[in-house]
Formats: sequence, C-alpha cells, structure tokens
Amino acid sequence: MKVSIVGAGYVGLVTAACFAEFGHEVLCVEKIPAKLAMLRRGEVPIYEPGLDELVRKHQASGRLRFASEVREGVAHAEVIFLCVGTPQSDDGSADLSQIEGAAREIAQSMSSPKTIVEKSTVPVNTNEWIRKTVHRYKKSGARVRVCSNPEFLREGSALEDFMNPDRIIVGVEGDEDRATFRELYGPLLANGREIIFTNPAEAELIKHAANSFLAMKISYANMLADLCSKTNASVKNVVRGIGLDNRIGTQFLNAGIGYGGSCFPKDVKAFIRIAEEHGADFALLREVEAINGKQRNRFCELVEEVLWINKDKRIAVWGLAFKPNTDDIRESPAIEVVRFLKESGARLTLVDPKAAENFQQLFPESDQVRYTNDAYASARDADALILLTEWEEFRRIDLARLRAEMALPILLDGRNMFDRREVEAAGFEYYGMGT
Repeated sequence: MKVSIVGAGYVGLVTAACFAEFGHEVLCVEKIPAKLAMLRRGEVPIYEPGLDELVRKHQASGRLRFASEVREGVAHAEVIFLCVGTPQSDDGSADLSQIEGAAREIAQSMSSPKTIVEKSTVPVNTNEWIRKTVHRYKKSGARVRVCSNPEFLREGSALEDFMNPDRIIVGVEGDEDRATFRELYGPLLANGREIIFTNPAEAELIKHAANSFLAMKISYANMLADLCSKTNASVKNVVRGIGLDNRIGTQFLNAGIGYGGSCFPKDVKAFIRIAEEHGADFALLREVEAINGKQRNRFCELVEEVLWINKDKRIAVWGLAFKPNTDDIRESPAIEVVRFLKESGARLTLVDPKAAENFQQLFPESDQVRYTNDAYASARDADALILLTEWEEFRRIDLARLRAEMALPILLDGRNMFDRREVEAAGFEYYGMGT
C-alpha cells in the first residue's frame, strides 16, 4: 500500500519507518531543508533506539523516501497521515496552524480521492475542522475522508510500542475506512493484535484521556511520597502494596521529581483547556498539574535541607533527559533543578548518555557548569551526587568505586532508583523522595 506521512518529527519518522517495515511504500514529507538533507543521507536527527537502523534499512529497500513538498505526498498516496507539530499556546490550547496548513495544501493538490489521518495529538473535533478546510480549498470534486489514528509511543521504546501495541485506536467514518486500516496494520492483525474502531471524536478524546490518566497516577504516587516522608513510611512499599491490586497496577506509580517530556505536561494542560471550552470541570487534572510542579520544588528543598549551603559545593548531576533512552529535554525536571543549583552557587558536573548536547543549549559550559561522559569522573571530589534520570548505566554503577571518588558520600535520588539498604551499606547518606 502507498502511504504518505506529512512531518518527519518524532511521531512521523517512527510511523514512516514502521509502515515501511510492514511492506508499505512510504513517502515522508519534511519541509525543513537541513533536516531533510540529513534524512536523505540516512541520518536521524533524534535519538530513539533502533530507529536509525530501520530508516537506513528501508531507504536501501526503496520502501522509504523523503520529499520536501506536501503535493508530492498527495501525488504518491491515497492515505496521508498528518504528523505535524501541535505546540502549546500560552493558555494551554493546541496551536493547530500546522494541521490547518497541511490540510489546505492537501486540498489544493488533490485530484483523486484521499483519506487524511490525524496522527498528531489534537483536540476533540479537530477532524471536523480538517474536513471543512479541505472542502473549502479543494479544486476538484474528489472525495475526502478524515480519520483519527492517535499514537501511543513512549520515547525510548517507540519501535516496540508501534510493532507490539497494547491497542490500535482508529476513528473512522465507515466500512471503507475500516478496510483501509485493516490493510495498513495487516501484519499486526495477523499476529493477534486488534483494532478498536470508534468515531473520530472518540479517538481524539482517547489520546488525551489516556495520557492525562497516566499523569494522574504519577502525581498520586508523589502525593503519597509527601505523606510517607512525614510518617516514617517508604513510598516504595506503599505503592507496591496498592499496585499489586490488578485493578490499579504498578505502572506509573513511581514517586520522584515528577513527569516531563513533550506529552504529559502538554496533554494534561490541553485536556483541561478542552474541558473548559465544553463547560466541563476538570479540577482533578488541575491538581495533578499542581502536584507535579511542586515535586521539583520539594526536591530542591530537600537538597537545601541536606547540604544547608549550596554555594561552592561540588555537585555531580546524573541525568538530564526527561526519561531514560531519549535525548529529549523538553519539560525535563532536570532543567528546574539545575537552574536552582546554579543560581544558588553550586559548582556542577553534569552527565547524561544522550541528552548532554541538547542541555548545553540551555546551560553552556562555564566555570560553574561542566559536562562529562564519565559518571565516576563527575563525582570526583564531589560534596553530593544528585540523580535526576534513571538511566540503566547509572543503575549498574559500582557503589564502592563511586564512594571512593567522592569527598562526601551524599546521594540524593530524585527517581528513587537506588535501594536504600545497598547504598547505605556502601557508606553513603541516602535521601530519596518519600523513602
């Protein structure tokens, strides 16, 4: 099947590479010249495990090509996925100008029937506006359908999520669309996966509702962590006890410095805004936001409680990405924590396996801020070590060797990654979030 993808960002590029792996002929449209040149050379501008190999594989097979114009994508395929950005406005609403622009370009270029598929995260009823836009601008009488197929990709495991999804949600208009998606996802259906068909509005709501619910679980765990820190209890044991109830589950009940990234903060804020526009009260999600914001402040307060004076203290900071296995620092809690430490006069050595280059755009190297790829070297003569992202490399660290490098064996664990007993047995003072 011929498929076009408009937008070669995180979602678009993963979608394009995976559809090519399914055997489809994929044309991916990217308008930024420098990014397009990189992709045509087989260079992937984002870090996602396995993605660069998959892109190069299907460039070589001929099933994945890149173009600069939407009209090329329209000419290539009947099914066109919109994977463009929907950045957040100041009031929390989504900026849909790229969606509108892509729909307009498709309309002006089409001369045969097309199916437009929302893959980007959009507010409910955006499908209706896409349909109106296409009908206003199209120059032919060709039929157009608008469907919704939201993505549920986790950074760091996006290929696995696409190839082995929990569910495939598709909002469609009728039986013809159902047949199209059964063909698109044929390899997954052959392996026992199921497509859940809804109408487009329901599919749009499912995406925001799912991410907001997961964010709520994280904030609930952090609320518990605050109570545990004041009652001689460990939040690890408390959330394990409630998470073993299969109605609740253990996933996303990890207390720490809060969620970040490009999805949860944006989607929670957008869902609150959507609810307000439709007269619904989402006070619960406003509290989820508030709890998440407070976690960074609580961690900074913990640092001050432990170190008293930060000025001129040498502090190693492990982890800058908002989560492991990505170079993404958008809304990363590390930004606020590092800013606090820097403004309070600490001397910092920062380590992250993939995100350091991006972080340097915000915090350039200076007399006060240094970067290294060596976790042990970062801790040399340090007065404290702060963990902000739970990379596997940090989990496997030799605690005895680490202790020998540090001036003071103080470990502040913003992700509750380490086992308190092991760390204290190695001679450290250990401070977690509610542990």
